[in-house]
Amino acid sequence: MSTAFQQLVDEIVRAALVEDQSFSDLLPRLMQESQSAPTAAKTAALPRLAEGIAESPVNLGGWLAVMSGAWIESGADPAAVGPAVVNRLTDTTAAALAFGNAWEEATGGKPPDMQEEQPSQQVFDTVSPVLGEGTVTAMMAWFALPRFAMAGSTVLQMSPSTRAGLDERDFRVFAAEKAAQYLPHMGHVHALLQVLDGEQILVLDRATRHGWTITIGGVGDNFQLHMLLAGALVGRPGGMPGTPPAPEIVACFLDADVPPGRPIVSSPWNLVDARGEWIYNEGVPADVPAVNGTRVIVLDPPSYQRTFPAGRRFPLMPATLRVDGMHLPEDLTGWWGHIAEPNNPL
Repeated sequence: MSTAFQQLVDEIVRAALVEDQSFSDLLPRLMQESQSAPTAAKTAALPRLAEGIAESPVNLGGWLAVMSGAWIESGADPAAVGPAVVNRLTDTTAAALAFGNAWEEATGGKPPDMQEEQPSQQVFDTVSPVLGEGTVTAMMAWFALPRFAMAGSTVLQMSPSTRAGLDERDFRVFAAEKAAQYLPHMGHVHALLQVLDGEQILVLDRATRHGWTITIGGVGDNFQLHMLLAGALVGRPGGMPGTPPAPEIVACFLDADVPPGRPIVSSPWNLVDARGEWIYNEGVPADVPAVNGTRVIVLDPPSYQRTFPAGRRFPLMPATLRVDGMHLPEDLTGWWGHIAEPNNPL
């Protein structure tokens, strides 16, 4: 079965690379075969699929990317295909933005819905006076972007090595944020591209002047950061006083399923950055500014009770938060001169 499956993958990639009409027949065949193919066979086939994703026309590469995402969600190792998916996603995003800008310049109105409509001669004729020779590439990228966004979200959630290996991250983040105005799912991509892995953060308690060095990975937003900090510090030796969140609550912010009924949880503090500004739960840890190369989080008493549903924003992405060390007040005297008083926005 594995040999036949590998041959089918090779056949569809060759069809994609040369835009052979057989692609439309091979795609449902591969979808069907994938349902019963062993995970090992799908993992073994992903390097070949990655070639198709990287090099085939964007409309066909998008379908291959979706296929790779489905295999990864069913257990295949994303390492071989992750970079191809995310790199092609960024290229597709840039070309789609060129299309969106051209459409608005040409018509003054909103571009066609990239999920409900499709490429056409009318669409081509509308933007070709602006885009010239780049019209076909931009138009096809526009309508392929939803498929790459879906696959990219899967890869970025499930492949820490892909996230860690990204270059030109600032450009990727910028492009994803711009594209979110046209495709809301790109808002998820925007957040995932900012996920920190192996990032050391200094956490300071303003009241006691104690501190902790922590290392985080796979944290999708600051709601999650709140609860992982509470699980690591509250009621722990060398940590903060209080009653820690229940283990099953902490677990669902790490890598476990949410308990039945999706409990409502609350945070024991305000998180504040070194400038005194609140760290809002809707943001991501990458928003926290650095002091001398280290991101700093200050714990302050809560101004009001923050409640939110338990669980991770990105359920496929496991998170980690490790306490590397505790620091006594005398260890931190050099830091407090860089820490502003809280600027309460209320």
